[in-house]
Parts: sequence; C-alpha cells; structure tokens
Amino acid sequence: MGRWSVLIAQEFLAWLAVPPARSWLDVGCGTGSLTQLILDRYQPTEVVALDSSPDFIAHTQQMITNPAARFQVGLAQSLDIPSNSMDAAVSGLVLNFVPQPETAVTEMRRVTKPEGTVGVFLWDYAEGMEMLRYFWDTAVTLNPHAAQFDEGLRFPLCREGQLEDLVRAAGLPQVAAIPIEVTTNFPNFADYWQPFLGHVSPAPSYTMRLPQEERQKLADNLRQSLPIAADGSISLTARAWAVKGTV
Repeated sequence: MGRWSVLIAQEFLAWLAVPPARSWLDVGCGTGSLTQLILDRYQPTEVVALDSSPDFIAHTQQMITNPAARFQVGLAQSLDIPSNSMDAAVSGLVLNFVPQPETAVTEMRRVTKPEGTVGVFLWDYAEGMEMLRYFWDTAVTLNPHAAQFDEGLRFPLCREGQLEDLVRAAGLPQVAAIPIEVTTNFPNFADYWQPFLGHVSPAPSYTMRLPQEERQKLADNLRQSLPIAADGSISLTARAWAVKGTV
C-alpha cells in the first residue's frame, strides 16, 4: 500500500492545518515518508523522526538530509521527549502495531505544547481497504483458517470510531475525525496480484506459505471476483481513518 499511503498522508497533513515554522514529532516514522512531506510542505523549525527500529532510523537518516530533521530510536509508548516541547505530534499507519496504543497517544499528548495538535491515521482494514478486502474474502472462502490472518479482524483499532475513542480517552479536549479515501488503480490483474507475492505483511506472507496449486487457485478465484473493466484495469478504493485533537 506504499504507493497510496503518501496520498493519504498529504490529505491528512492538509487537514491538520498546522502553520509553518512549527516543531513536529513523527512517531513511528518508518521509512520517513511522512517526515519528508512535513519538511517539503510545512517549513518546520524541527522534525523529530522516531521509530523503534534502528534499521528504519538508519535508512531514513541516509535518505533525509534536511538539517531540520532529527532522528531517534525509541518506543511510542515511552517517548524520550520533553513534555510540552512539540507543536505537533503525528503518527501514520503505526498505532495498530503498538502494544499499548492508548499509552502512545497519551505520550504524544504529553510532549505537545498547549494549543498544539496531536494527529493519527490508520488504514480501515475492516471495510475500507478494497484491495485487501477482496483478497481476504476470497482466501477465507477457500480456507476458513485464513481468517486468523485478516487485518480487519486482527486490528479492531482500525474500525470506524475506534481511533477517535482512543484519542478522546487520552484526555484531548477537542477531537475531530474524518475518513480519507483515495482510488487505487491497477492497469491489470498482474499488477494487483504482484504485491501478494512478497513476504512482508500478513497477506503476502499467507500467500507465499500456500502450496503452488492452492496459490494459483486463490489467484484464479480473485480474478473472477474483482471488478475488472473491459480494458483489464481494476479500480478500487482505499480508506483511512484520521483523527486530530488539540491539547
């Protein structure tokens, strides 16, 4: 989903409406796409890019050379950041992987200045990610045991209203939530199917564990279920839930 997560992040940042010349914290920065967008579009005084993975931090540090960026290895649920020190604390596509997401949001609130902004967004795995919804519905039809790997069932935080409730529980007095949708276009079935032949994330991992015959059957059934246009292209929707709160 990397090719569309940047589109979601662009709309998310525009919705946050954080003014220029502010300090930012990017919690769970990963490969740095959100950090880079902040640097490119919002003229920050500083962006602290934090991730629990030293490998991600090393990679991101090599890719982003802007002197306004600072990189830090750390946990979302115990931020080594001074209280009331950031104008905005954001996190994209991460909280469903954090063991204690409510603690992470509370920490983001702690480090944010009064009148500052806390913002998070997650993919809607349960209903809004049509690319994955078609995949898992087909996989479960062929093998009911596949349901245990379905992100829509494993990550309840990604469902409508759940992320908003989490942010409210962190004590933020002003909270707003919106869905952000983008269209995911595939020129043909091969382009749709190719991401499922990797080894990262649950769906590709599940696919590659299947025997070749079962993998081919899954592909054939998917081809029949997808809304394929006359020219062979496939147009689907990807939705994320975004929440922001003012400290």
